[in-house]
Amino acid sequence: MNQKASILKNKFYLYITEFFAGMSVMAVELGASRLLAPYFSSSQIVWTIIIGTIMIAMALGNIYGGRSADRNPDPDVLYRRIIVAAIWIAAIPVLGKYVIIGIAGALIFSINSNFLICAAFAACMAVFVFPLFLLGTVTPSLVKYTVDSLDDNGRTVGNLGAANTIGSIIGTFIPTFVSIPAVGTAVTFLIFSGILLVLAIIYFVSVKSSVGRSVLSVILFVLCYVFGHEGSFAFWEKDLTYEGESVYNYLQVREDDESVILSTNVLFGVQSILKKNEGLTGMYYDYALAAPYMAGVREKDHIDILILGMGTGTYATQCKRYFDGGSGDVDGKAAGDGHYADKDMDHSRNVTIEGVEIDDQITRLAVKYFELPKDVPVTTYDGRAYLNAVDKKYDVIMVDAYQDITIPFQMSSVEFFTMVQDHLTPDGIMVVNMNMRGQKKGDITDYLSDTIANVFDEVYTVDVPFNTNRELFAANHSEALKTMRDNLALEENEELSAMMDKVLADLKEYEMGEYLMTDDQAPVELLGMRAIDEIIRHEVENYKTIYKEKGLKGLLDAI
Repeated sequence: MNQKASILKNKFYLYITEFFAGMSVMAVELGASRLLAPYFSSSQIVWTIIIGTIMIAMALGNIYGGRSADRNPDPDVLYRRIIVAAIWIAAIPVLGKYVIIGIAGALIFSINSNFLICAAFAACMAVFVFPLFLLGTVTPSLVKYTVDSLDDNGRTVGNLGAANTIGSIIGTFIPTFVSIPAVGTAVTFLIFSGILLVLAIIYFVSVKSSVGRSVLSVILFVLCYVFGHEGSFAFWEKDLTYEGESVYNYLQVREDDESVILSTNVLFGVQSILKKNEGLTGMYYDYALAAPYMAGVREKDHIDILILGMGTGTYATQCKRYFDGGSGDVDGKAAGDGHYADKDMDHSRNVTIEGVEIDDQITRLAVKYFELPKDVPVTTYDGRAYLNAVDKKYDVIMVDAYQDITIPFQMSSVEFFTMVQDHLTPDGIMVVNMNMRGQKKGDITDYLSDTIANVFDEVYTVDVPFNTNRELFAANHSEALKTMRDNLALEENEELSAMMDKVLADLKEYEMGEYLMTDDQAPVELLGMRAIDEIIRHEVENYKTIYKEKGLKGLLDAI
């Protein structure tokens, strides 16, 4: 008991406990966003669910911790909770992804709407609420131990609150800017779990208590490290060429005999592709190649193309291959100030392409795996901020910043598309990839199309078959289609010419409706959620039928 009294009198140690508890809560919250993002996206909806469930856990922990401390003020109880929280957090990299996939798989066959909300909420409740509930008991318990009298209780509680807040601030920045980009989400969980574990073990060593519990906790932590520190989000994938994380994204590169593919989400599609045979991609990029024809690529001496949302450069590579006589030297090098380019760029070719990509790790992958042409500079920047910073006008602006099930709201508003219009030449073309085409009026593509039609005089759309993409072409003149036909007459590549004939045949002039998104009101997350619900409902209908007719075994065989 003397040892306990001694450590309780050491207020510094108690403040350190509060500091690291606050730090760990924020680190787990940020880790939760990265753990969920590859499966459910990193949209505002998912962030809202994460924050909401964590606040629920902390509130319940505060209530329980205060009552528990009143009933039994023994600090052993608190530090045992910290050990349990530490081991639970360490187990998240080992078991969390299986729990998430299991929940998603169960719900996808049992609910018809709000899948994203229900699945993300259930995953958060199952994986993160309990350890954060335990950490929520720290503050009221420490108040019980640190307040000696009513004379200084305000100062003591204030110091505890400050320690918790400072820890939370540091716990916000370290995962985002240091640990996750450097060592990944799994190791980040293990780092903060280890800190909590060391904190509790120091206490028990000091009071000479619970030696067996401390040894067992260390063994469990080591097992979690062994089985979890190199965990893959897409654990069912074999022989990935690359898997890693950046400040913004989970990144996965896989390769086969025909293609190299980038995915930033393990459940939703392909973000970039390189065809090794140097032919058409079979994806929406082929349809987007109509934009240079509308801008007069075969009759002009030179055209400038800007790509907002460069990815690994699929569209740039295709434009180089078909309109520039080659793809250039693929050994691109970083060139400072967030640019990737060759210092000896050749501007004598027919097409000059610039790219903007907010994630510089994607650009590095583009150079390493996707043969990004060396003469295509890429600026690491937000697309809208880039337009704010430059005065140059372009013949074609490709907007492809929409990936997974998220759309940056600042790149979906009437103000943004007005900026794009201001950066086009008088006969310039904007092409927008919209990747969540729905079947109901008022879906996200209707909102985007109506918003664009409020800015541009001529708007055309074409649906890409066999997926949910829709390409939109916009201009402020009425000659776009005529120019495309005139330039196609000059095209010598039969495969490309046939592809463009198909685009022309399927193009529809868009009639503006009543929807409008502005910087002040752009509900892209809710619209995206509705779209993904519809897509999932359509995709799983066949599997539901198989399950009803043939049971679980038939379903597994079909999958």
